[in-house]
Amino acid sequence: MLQGIDVSNWQGTVDWAGHAEAGVAFAFAKATEGGDYTDKWFGRNWTGMRESWLVCGAYHFARPKGDPVEQARHFLGAIRSAGGLRRGDLVALDLETNDGLRPEQVARYARRWCHHVERHGGVRPFIYTFHAFARGGHCAGLAEYPLWIASPESPRGNPPVPRPWRDWTIHQYANSPIDRNVFHGTRHELTKLGFHPR
Repeated sequence: MLQGIDVSNWQGTVDWAGHAEAGVAFAFAKATEGGDYTDKWFGRNWTGMRESWLVCGAYHFARPKGDPVEQARHFLGAIRSAGGLRRGDLVALDLETNDGLRPEQVARYARRWCHHVERHGGVRPFIYTFHAFARGGHCAGLAEYPLWIASPESPRGNPPVPRPWRDWTIHQYANSPIDRNVFHGTRHELTKLGFHPR
């Protein structure tokens, strides 16, 4: 299994070379949240991952009350500003708050965000979520997108899988002192799920 981490502005300066030497093969960095927030560390993290030869991932923290298309544009714009997508780069939608909306509204938001990113970014997003949220119906219609499941209470690489998915793709198995993930497969298999220039 490939080892990965994920980071946001909460981590501050990340020693990417050190993580790479310790066996980390892939990483996700927070890029954006909602329609106008960009993580101030994203550009530095994106460059650091790239320079350390990690499989690069960017994620957007979903604010379902907002306009999904506006948020997807904001996310893709932040990646462009940081240097853009290259072959094998990964993207993800962090779906863990409902902003007070009903589950079907959250799921509709997520589907529209994903469709926009697929159409205009040329890459299929992962969905990052956790069991109770998925079980509540907030992820309806998202089974075609690879599941990045947050389940730190489960043994590494053995998380239970919530509907609508049948299998997991990335398991976040620890979140202290840093979020740690595993991908069940090779680097080549992981990058096949990423961006491919048309």
